[in-house]
Amino acid sequence: MFSKHFFHFSINNFKNVEKISKTAILRFYSTAKWSYVHGASALPLMYKTTGQILEESVDKYGDRTAFIFPKQDVRKNYREFYSDVKSLARGLLALGLRTGDRVGMWGPNTYEWVVAQFASSLAGLIFVTVNPAYEQDELAYALHKVGVRCLIASNSYRNRSYYELLTGLLPGLPKGDKNELNFGKGVWTYDEISNGDDSKLDKKIRELNTFVQADDPANILFTSGTTGRPKGATLSHFNIVNNAYFIGKRMNYDKQNSVINAQNWREWPEATTTVICCPPPLYHCFGCIIGSLASVLHGATCVFPSTAFDAKMSLSSIHDEKCNSLYGTPTMFVDMLSNSNFDKYDYTSLRTGIMAGATCPIELCMDVIHKMHMKNFTLLYGTTENSPGTFQTTMLCELDDRVSTVGKVHDHVEAKIIDEHDHMLPIETTGELCIRGHCVMLNYWNDERQTNEVIGRDGWYKTGDLASIDANGRLKIVGRRKDLIIRGGENIYPAEIEQFLHTHPKVCDVQVIGVPDKRLGEEVCAWIRLKEGETCGEQEIRDYCMGKITYFKIPRYIVFKHQSDFPVTVTGKIQKYKMREVAVKELNLSI
Repeated sequence: MFSKHFFHFSINNFKNVEKISKTAILRFYSTAKWSYVHGASALPLMYKTTGQILEESVDKYGDRTAFIFPKQDVRKNYREFYSDVKSLARGLLALGLRTGDRVGMWGPNTYEWVVAQFASSLAGLIFVTVNPAYEQDELAYALHKVGVRCLIASNSYRNRSYYELLTGLLPGLPKGDKNELNFGKGVWTYDEISNGDDSKLDKKIRELNTFVQADDPANILFTSGTTGRPKGATLSHFNIVNNAYFIGKRMNYDKQNSVINAQNWREWPEATTTVICCPPPLYHCFGCIIGSLASVLHGATCVFPSTAFDAKMSLSSIHDEKCNSLYGTPTMFVDMLSNSNFDKYDYTSLRTGIMAGATCPIELCMDVIHKMHMKNFTLLYGTTENSPGTFQTTMLCELDDRVSTVGKVHDHVEAKIIDEHDHMLPIETTGELCIRGHCVMLNYWNDERQTNEVIGRDGWYKTGDLASIDANGRLKIVGRRKDLIIRGGENIYPAEIEQFLHTHPKVCDVQVIGVPDKRLGEEVCAWIRLKEGETCGEQEIRDYCMGKITYFKIPRYIVFKHQSDFPVTVTGKIQKYKMREVAVKELNLSI
């Protein structure tokens, strides 16, 4: 599983929104509320590092179970986890790594992953998460881009030898039989590095814990690459600690004296520890910030069911560990609910959870509530560049809020909707969502141009997402600005059509894209995955649309696909640009 190999090297070893006239805008501003919200809060921001958070939690929750990895048969309480973290931190410092050096983690969800995450912080290093699905070229790009000095890697992932890929990049690495690795200059086993016991290094760790500041970089997470080459979003300790803190608060993971919490916790006894089932990948902020970091900060137990998402393993982990909170993307929830083993397990321990990464169709929402007992689950919106969460529903909000919006803005965060001229728009008007506050990343590592394209001098981050804010401050995501379909001058938002088609009784999943058309510029194309055992034709889908959605939104092209046909990132995000490439070729369309 996790061969626990270390690679220490120098990087030198590498060979269109709807247009509104200014006059109309000014006239409307005089009579309507602007699309601006601010998460005013009496709760102060936390000025602490990840390492300081861990030490505080160890003092508070020492004997409580911190992490469970069923696939590895690993179960560690907070004291045991901290001991492992300190051991690895000593080993990293013993390698000669210095404050601010980048440590890469290349592997699937394993216990060693979360140990490395917190050990890097204790050692004053910047932790770089590397997509476990990267091939050689992608790996070289990522490591070179951020100047990784030390790489911690699994032996393999999905039958791919990591070491074999690395020897192609680093000719100096010792070579041998691919099933029997040689260790020499620059290569160590994980155990060799993490078993050191040097009291001088303990003193160094204590010094670093006060020397490293909350504003210093903590993590570099690569964007999912849904539109091309990934960028390294640099997040500070201040970014990720506060994001983890306020997400946990929204989830009521540690109770405060408020009416809402009191109402919710009547059904959640005082002695109950939050036990989170977290199938999302650790490489992504959903796994390592909303998952492991928020769990440690709030004294929860976090269960990572499998190395990569496995619906059955997730369901069995909920059952075995009596999890009361479940995380996942809508696709993950669909796969769990449709798994043939679903009825074999007990989900009555579940109460809440987080669904993020895409919109939640009402049918899925109802299934999650009634079949998985998650009546208090929440929807969360965010981006990697925002550490990640910015908007979230509450545990007690109405059902309609959870299917039509992603809730209200997080504490101490500002949000606004703008047009193509950067002018703020009135409420209920679709435009680009912008975010400002403690959550906004420091920069894209070593990429000033792209950083300046998305973060203005006033601190506003342009998300690239089309959205609207209603009179109650709730956010509705319409889709990506780059995914907007313009058909004969009409703006069409794919998410709107996707939400509608999800109501068809035979449809399991659907993605809508724009494809080229000589006359209209673009036409609507729907990729549909049917529920197991169902059959359906194109005309049946079109007939279902007639009279229910505007004629120009009805898909011109309808193709039925299997789950494996949808191109996705390792985090499960749909890569629509790849869908377009496939559709153009399969439909024989000219660009």
